[in-house]
Amino acid sequence: MKRFNLLIISLFLANAVFAQAIPRFNPDTVLTVVVEQDVVIKKAKAGLSEDDFIQAIVTDTSFYEAFRNMKKYAFIAENRVYTYDKQDKVEGSIYRKIKHTNDQKGHNMQYLEKKDTGKLFKKNGKYELYTVEMFDYIFMNAYNSDFVPNSAGGPGGKGGSNESYKDKLKTLIFTPGRPVRGVPLISGKTEIFTANMRQYYDYRFSSGMYLDSIPVYRFKVTMKPDLSNWTKDGIMIKELTTIFDKRNFQILGRYIDMKLDNLAFEFDVQMNIELGYFNEELLPTKISYQGNWDIPFKKQERASFLVLHKDYKAE
Repeated sequence: MKRFNLLIISLFLANAVFAQAIPRFNPDTVLTVVVEQDVVIKKAKAGLSEDDFIQAIVTDTSFYEAFRNMKKYAFIAENRVYTYDKQDKVEGSIYRKIKHTNDQKGHNMQYLEKKDTGKLFKKNGKYELYTVEMFDYIFMNAYNSDFVPNSAGGPGGKGGSNESYKDKLKTLIFTPGRPVRGVPLISGKTEIFTANMRQYYDYRFSSGMYLDSIPVYRFKVTMKPDLSNWTKDGIMIKELTTIFDKRNFQILGRYIDMKLDNLAFEFDVQMNIELGYFNEELLPTKISYQGNWDIPFKKQERASFLVLHKDYKAE
């Protein structure tokens, strides 16, 4: 459970920024948002203030609903996973191209392509890296059982000890900015929109286009550059960027950059998740992750992921 407590943070979600902070091979080369030059703002042209954007972020449920909505569709998923050695050279890779369908018997997965290279699994068949195991659980299995209505593991759900830890994981992913209770040394650091924490961040606003067709706002929350080194080191969330559809203020994507170094662990994580419209319903289209973890007496974990969903068809 201790490893779970520490490593669930690596899957805290967010939106579309296009450079990886970790200098190594980057599987995410899909550019989806083009924005104008950033300007510091108090109000958008539509009369929206930074408080309007913040309120939308902390109350949003679109990402959770989008993953649940996948159960109603057939689609193709391309999953790429890479692990790295201490020199950030690729050590192992996983590629899966999977066709997902549903029928009266339930959910079906047909592997169209499957390829593993390098050192990925233990002798018992489990993943070498716990980060990969958790990513597999929350995303590659998302369209199976974990996002059904009234699931014990869903946000706000209850259940046994394993389910309660999974609930913390989903809170981090689907409701950024809220507290995550029960995660040692981190819980309070996720509440970046409290009066106390807001003094450490700048807010920037810009307009742009998503997928060359959807007008969007980009609301970017970044750590102030003039803070003392001591203060910077204590701030876990370095950036949280959110993409809003201008037409309906729907959140289409999130990016988060997190970094922390203390006696318990050290991590450096960036993650991006994007949604797209299908039959006027939002569904996941892109998930990317880069992360390094260093926990005392454990093997360093270095990994990146890229998941693309396409060809959605209602069933």
